[in-house]
Amino acid sequence: MANKAAFTAEEWNHVLGGVFMAGFAVTAADPSGLWGLLKETFASGRALMEAKSNASASELSKAIVSDMETSEGRSGAQDYVKGRLQGAKREEIKQRAIDALRSAAAVVDRKAPSDAAAYKAWLLQIAHNVAKASKEGGFLGFGGVDVSDAEKATLSEIAAALGTRA
Repeated sequence: MANKAAFTAEEWNHVLGGVFMAGFAVTAADPSGLWGLLKETFASGRALMEAKSNASASELSKAIVSDMETSEGRSGAQDYVKGRLQGAKREEIKQRAIDALRSAAAVVDRKAPSDAAAYKAWLLQIAHNVAKASKEGGFLGFGGVDVSDAEKATLSEIAAALGTRA
């Protein structure tokens, strides 16, 4: 079972950053206003909290959560995300996030193959949670759909990038 020690500092930042990139890709696919953005952001955060309290969570996800509880871990993840998304136009964010997910999955495949399937499934679950966090379309939360066509397509792209099923 892998933990932070199995990775270089740069690789670990890829792994940490993947947690955020899963949500960013979905959010960028179909922005849903300020309230929707807040709901989607909280959905990513909830995934970290759930992994912390889930007895069946992988050792790698627990190590990620543990590191995110430190200022060093949060700073590394933020720097990684900023480096990947800085200067991107709105329409470029989704693709950059998906590319970052592909990179993070490749790092875990290479350095922690026994944890790779669980890590990828976790990232995909985060993306699904973000997609379902806020209704798309409609007005003031009325009407609309739980997951838009653009979000569904992005979930499929994320699954393909991770080498999993949507």
